[in-house]
Amino acid sequence: MEGPQTARMTTGTEPGGAVVVQPDTVVPGRARPAAPLRREGPAKLTGTALYTDDIVVPGAWYGATIRSTDAHATFEALDLDPGFDWSKVVVVTAADIPGENIVSSIKSDQPILVPIGGEIRHHAEPLALLAAPDKATLREARRRARPRTTKLPGVFDPLDSDHTFAQYTIEAGTDVEAALASADVVLEGEYRVGHQEQLYIENNAMIAVPTDGGGVTVTGSLQCPYYLHAALKRGLGLDDRAARVIQAETGGGFGGKEEFPSVIGLHAALLARKAQKPVRMIYDRHEDIAATTKRHPAIVRHRTGVTRDGRLVAQDIEIVMDGGAYCTLTPVVLSRGALHSGGPYRCPNVRIRARATRTNTPPNGAFRGFGAPQTEFAAETHLNRIAEQLGISPLEIRRRNVYQPGDTTPTGQILRDSVAG
Repeated sequence: MEGPQTARMTTGTEPGGAVVVQPDTVVPGRARPAAPLRREGPAKLTGTALYTDDIVVPGAWYGATIRSTDAHATFEALDLDPGFDWSKVVVVTAADIPGENIVSSIKSDQPILVPIGGEIRHHAEPLALLAAPDKATLREARRRARPRTTKLPGVFDPLDSDHTFAQYTIEAGTDVEAALASADVVLEGEYRVGHQEQLYIENNAMIAVPTDGGGVTVTGSLQCPYYLHAALKRGLGLDDRAARVIQAETGGGFGGKEEFPSVIGLHAALLARKAQKPVRMIYDRHEDIAATTKRHPAIVRHRTGVTRDGRLVAQDIEIVMDGGAYCTLTPVVLSRGALHSGGPYRCPNVRIRARATRTNTPPNGAFRGFGAPQTEFAAETHLNRIAEQLGISPLEIRRRNVYQPGDTTPTGQILRDSVAG
């Protein structure tokens, strides 16, 4: 009998067809006894890992954002209280942006800062930036800087919007309307989901340090360093070398730190360049929740035809997602939502129409699942309702319709391998 320190592997090449292998020996086809240690594990376990707010930069100033309190308005002016000593503070407006006043993304529609005379499109939109050598001065400066605006009517329901960021149509089968007409049962339903906050433990945070020749190094909490790198190049007019991005330890993201760090990173960099000092921009929880991207709210409508024994014969699905004030990653989120909207179920006749529109709310963006949780929620809830109407258990109706190897999805993909994973 083998002892506790040995293991046997049949090879067919030794007498008796077996060899003795010591633990931790790397052998082809043999699993390691444990996964390799994570590189950052010891630092996190011992508390020596540095998140952005832990990083000490001597002489760094503190940055803050002046935001709109209107959801839709014209930005008329920024009034700076003459009774305050502004010589101790750096103020940045859109006029100080050396490159394009655009947050680089899929579409060029979001300004880094709303210019004077420009259109404010959502509550908490950035209008100006401040930096000061200490937090007390910064707090007082924020209180003494007052945006002057003229309110405009807002759009808050994506169904009322006349601006579409993206739209997709997916069709499979012959005639969805004819298939619905021939079905034994047709069930309609509308399902709505609202905003969802990623609620990462570490808030958005950036530290920008000016470098020689007008460059800048930005260190922060982010998921996609090259998004910020591209944004710095475009917004500050820098080349590849002058714009430097360092990803610090990131205390959670879940998609919420994919595109939004381009905004806070640009803001910190603009302040650092004007102040010629390092600048820390660390959001508190209230600002982070108010101003950053969320999961897209969605309205999903289903019209589904089934046989009496619960077989799907037709799906007519309409999706409307709320993109918020600017596009960000909405086209990608919408496409994934549309692709998953029928659920993991075979259906011979499918029509999916999806669009995302603009509202006067903060932009929505990446969140784990990229649009699929919204539409899958609707698909599964609707199937439960169908099962209830037919008197079939929710489990059984899924067994009768779930994809099997060899099935074809509405996009034409043939599922050649197991679909159980």
